[in-house]
Amino acid sequence: MLSKRHADILKILESEGSATISALARELGVSLETVRRDVKPLTETGVVVRIHGAVGLAGQIGEAPFQKRMRENAEAKKAIARTLAASIRDGETIMLDTGTTTSYVARELMGHRRLTVVTNSSDVARTLATVNGNRVYMAGGELRSDSGAAFGKSALDFIARFTVNHAVISAGAVDHSGVMDYDLDEAEIARLMLSRGERRVVVTDHTKFGRHGLIAVAELAEIGEIVTDGVPGAAISEALAAAETTLTLAV
Repeated sequence: MLSKRHADILKILESEGSATISALARELGVSLETVRRDVKPLTETGVVVRIHGAVGLAGQIGEAPFQKRMRENAEAKKAIARTLAASIRDGETIMLDTGTTTSYVARELMGHRRLTVVTNSSDVARTLATVNGNRVYMAGGELRSDSGAAFGKSALDFIARFTVNHAVISAGAVDHSGVMDYDLDEAEIARLMLSRGERRVVVTDHTKFGRHGLIAVAELAEIGEIVTDGVPGAAISEALAAAETTLTLAV
């Protein structure tokens, strides 16, 4: 019979996909030994499996990384997406890059009508194509196996043909110097999309603030607005004010 703590462990794993023993101990406020003892019957029954120094739900092991990221901070991303979608009017044009937050934006836009959407994300394209009179243009190129997004010269050349009302990108990291990513191809797509929008928006949850990415995407002054779920630290807040970049908090 499962105890309350067993149920709490399963709830955490359902939300996060996987977690280390130490992370579970911190989350639950108990010792490492207590977590090990609680996890043991779950692994013995096959509900939970051990993998790479962590534990995860058996049904989610082997799941695509993009789907795992969709569950990370999901409620915050949904709130950010709702706030952004509320600022877009029927009939407008919008670019969306590939990312979990922009995928949530696409879902929140399903109630809009006659949108013109330009994207390199097959998830965004599938979500909005043929809905409410929308027109969706998807960039071609090499498709990534995890996200189903297109990259490369063909995708960049295609995106460069368009100018839109709203260019919306996700972010891997944000600090006082600007927005960064960890993947060169994703950074190139995001940088180009920003240059094609009358309104230039970054959607990101607060966990990305203070991180340092590998590749620069844009300086804060090149971004008109950041939509997020929490106020960043003093250094980033001061840099945003100096760059006259609007910080919009999700509601």
